[in-house]
Amino acid sequence: MKIINKTIVIIAVLLVNQFGFSQKDKMLNSAQAIKEAEYYKIVDVPIPNDIKLEVGGLALTDKNQLGVSTRRGEVWLVNNPYSKTPEFNRFAHGMHETLGLAYKDNGFYLAQRGELTRLEDKDNDGVADLYKTVYSWPLSGNYHEYSYGPKFDKNGDMILTLNVSWYKGGKSFAKWRGWLVKVTTEGEFTPIAAGLRSPAGFAINDNNDIFYTENQGDWVGSGRMSHLEIGDFAGHAESLKWTDEPNSPLKLKPEDIEKQSGLSMYDYAKKEKALKSAAIWFPHTILGISTSDILYDTTNGKFGPFEGQQFVGDQGHSKIMRVYMEKVNGVYQGAAFGFVEGFSSGVLRMIWGKDNNMFVGMTSRGWASTGKKAYGLQRLVWSGKTPFEIKTMKALDDGFEFEFTKPINKKLAEDLSNYKMSTFTYKYHDTYGSPIVDQQKSMVHKAEISADGLKVKLTIHGMRLGFIHQIEMPKLKSASGELLLHNTGYYTLNQVPGGELKSPQMHIAKTSNKKVDQPKRVNTMPSSWGEHGADEKVVIGTIPGLKYDTEEITINRNSKIQLTLNNNDDMIHNVVITKPGKETPLKIGEMALNLGLDGPDLNYVPFSDLVLFHSGTVGPESNETIYFTSPSEPGEYWIVCTFPGHSFTMRTKLIVK
Repeated sequence: MKIINKTIVIIAVLLVNQFGFSQKDKMLNSAQAIKEAEYYKIVDVPIPNDIKLEVGGLALTDKNQLGVSTRRGEVWLVNNPYSKTPEFNRFAHGMHETLGLAYKDNGFYLAQRGELTRLEDKDNDGVADLYKTVYSWPLSGNYHEYSYGPKFDKNGDMILTLNVSWYKGGKSFAKWRGWLVKVTTEGEFTPIAAGLRSPAGFAINDNNDIFYTENQGDWVGSGRMSHLEIGDFAGHAESLKWTDEPNSPLKLKPEDIEKQSGLSMYDYAKKEKALKSAAIWFPHTILGISTSDILYDTTNGKFGPFEGQQFVGDQGHSKIMRVYMEKVNGVYQGAAFGFVEGFSSGVLRMIWGKDNNMFVGMTSRGWASTGKKAYGLQRLVWSGKTPFEIKTMKALDDGFEFEFTKPINKKLAEDLSNYKMSTFTYKYHDTYGSPIVDQQKSMVHKAEISADGLKVKLTIHGMRLGFIHQIEMPKLKSASGELLLHNTGYYTLNQVPGGELKSPQMHIAKTSNKKVDQPKRVNTMPSSWGEHGADEKVVIGTIPGLKYDTEEITINRNSKIQLTLNNNDDMIHNVVITKPGKETPLKIGEMALNLGLDGPDLNYVPFSDLVLFHSGTVGPESNETIYFTSPSEPGEYWIVCTFPGHSFTMRTKLIVK
């Protein structure tokens, strides 16, 4: 069917039942997703087969139509988006990768790669007939130059974020790349803050404060959320090359930032006052791998017990996280928790529907996600049931106060063995990502339960400013016997009330960044191979979309193999050679995902008999060579990347003859 300016009515008999969960898909049928579905249901918004709805932006019109912009440069209007038979009408097309959408004054605003555009339907025929450039900016042509937004602030101005390019690390080849900027509806441009790398999501709260999410990369140890004000530097040094411009709000230069300081971002910010440390860290591969949109809960309790909190998407893990934010001594900080996983593709955009449930727009082209579809549009619907959760986690000068959504079992809550806390951080440097560093255990010294059973105050020994505090409560139950739906939280501690930390220090030996013996990783040629060396030399590379550059490699059995991984991608990868079996790559990938804080030390390779040989983690534009003797048994083995989330697509068949 040709789809040009026509309305499509989806035939009901071909639809997935609106209230059928996507979690029933085998790949998404995790135990956690099944538990979450009791409280929050993932519901498909059916998309016609001939529409490639790679969602870049979402916005509701005054008529309760859902506007959807796409990576293919289109805008679709969806009538009856809450029903089993939504209608799709193409409103606009021919634009360049529209990664945002807003509706105001009877028209849409959206960011293309190189401009902010307004769309209007002047003759009311359901199709845009005015494409107006509000403001344009230069491009270098690099594929990584994404532009996001806009979102309207309280003054009616538009906020946008501009990605840096990718070439041997993040680069700002064109002016204002890596900046948060403001544009008025009349086209007046103002740069606000520098230092952004890949700012796919941002939000503005009721106080007109701007927050943005960042993705791991060079200068970015892990996913994070930061609060940005005029003149702030968010950490990526490349964008500072434009601070000589007369309208720049800061004068810091790239050469002013030390590339390998050995410090955390929090500690480096003590040296460079313009640097804004993260308000929230999302531990990489543990909570997510590619943070995206931010959505405030403004439903007044109609979406559950989290009013005023933030929901944050993750593209790679196809999930939504939850954030409790507080302001301590004028500084934003808080805790991140799991919320809902199991979406059909990579979560990029979220907005509220008129029914106070959530629309979730997705895409995964170029970046694989745990949800296996290339794109999707779904709704997240609250069932009306309240889960047993850690509702809030507030910093004290000697511990934390936890509030729960239901009264807790007081006997279990008084047992200090039911709490486990660790602290850790990341390096601030120009290297891609960071290992978990300076990990230490903390001790829960005392637990005080409120009379109503809704709160617990934990006195902690070993709190540290500038560190992420992981709290685990796996055995804690409600008074009615429910286990916590999500029993782990991650609090980013930048300040404590009163300004003085009174938690006694533990002086415990560090437990992270340690050397781990991994005998299956051999990256020096064995001396027994003699002067002739390897029988066969194999080179495997990477290509965009989380893939190796070859689908099949053949070697001889009982051969001395020299295998080199050339990582040409802009992400971290490894090679793990496994035993035969169709499900083996996924099993190994799941084991790697469950390594938690130990993952970086283990190169994300689990101790398993299924693993035969492996490399370490290899950063972008780097390589590693390993040596092994091929199996004696012929058959079809696997080469797989076990960096969390990659094993779904990044694998190569290894044929041993």
